[in-house]
Amino acid sequence: MKWLRFMITTNTEAEDILVSDMYDIGLEGAQIEDKLPLTPLEKERMFVDIPPVAEEDDGVAYLSFFVEAPEDENAKEELKNSTLASIREQLKASAEFMDIGSGEVTVSETEDLDWINNWKQYFHSFMIDDLLVIPSWEEDDERTASAGMVLRIDPGTAFGTGMHETTQLCIRQLKKYVNSDTQLLDVGTGSGILSILSIMFGAKRALGTDLDPCAIEAVADNIKKNDIDQSKFKLIIGNIIDDTAVEEEAGYGYDIAVANILAEVLIPLMPVLYRHVKEGGMVITSGIIEGREDAVADAMKAAGFEVCDILKQGEWRCVTGRKS
Repeated sequence: MKWLRFMITTNTEAEDILVSDMYDIGLEGAQIEDKLPLTPLEKERMFVDIPPVAEEDDGVAYLSFFVEAPEDENAKEELKNSTLASIREQLKASAEFMDIGSGEVTVSETEDLDWINNWKQYFHSFMIDDLLVIPSWEEDDERTASAGMVLRIDPGTAFGTGMHETTQLCIRQLKKYVNSDTQLLDVGTGSGILSILSIMFGAKRALGTDLDPCAIEAVADNIKKNDIDQSKFKLIIGNIIDDTAVEEEAGYGYDIAVANILAEVLIPLMPVLYRHVKEGGMVITSGIIEGREDAVADAMKAAGFEVCDILKQGEWRCVTGRKS
């Protein structure tokens, strides 16, 4: 499927209003590119494994809107011209009461394939201590033989690679606490990276839960890539916080529960994790932006856990507790 991309060059002060204006004329799915620094809340809500590289804000913003392109060339040209005319007319009206920057509009054509694969150029193999993480589209290199362990990962749509600092914090804690008797509960498993590594570290079995059905294919692919015994990893799609059927299917008596999500989810999750973890069991939580660790720790203590430590890496925190 091909799409027409209409990109407007404007400034950061006008971007929100112009997005609204373009929605008014029927455009949808705005993509905003600027260099404004992210707020702590935006970083927490964003939470991706490949963080954006911060650049100095230059005040310029680029707004892109995508319209499905007809196969017929004449129809495509007609749609391009009519949409372009509507955009320019709206920009002219907007410019009468505010500064919209250059207001330049460019048109290009793109395909779904670009959106799906272009991000891969930013993700390459890397080390986490003695663990080498290799994406499926890269070849082995000299580090493969010398690494203590190799994880082969393909994030798929349920994104998760281990590159993000929060994931690395969890990995180090799992390596510390997992043993051959460990039964692990992984809430928000995504691509299954934490469960798969726990099994590679020696865990007896792992159960992951996730809201996104895309996790099914991502987990299956990554289990296969790492030669994991499929009987050791079960995946449940659903919300363990408010779905009793999911909670009951997950079962109880886990040695370790890990959740690499967001502070606003971790807080109501604590009582649920407490029910699933056995006496003496551990809870490892991450995805916590700096400044929110105390709220998570307080929720952990309120649920009945003893807080063992709070680790930090960059702007992110990992709170670990024990059920005593």
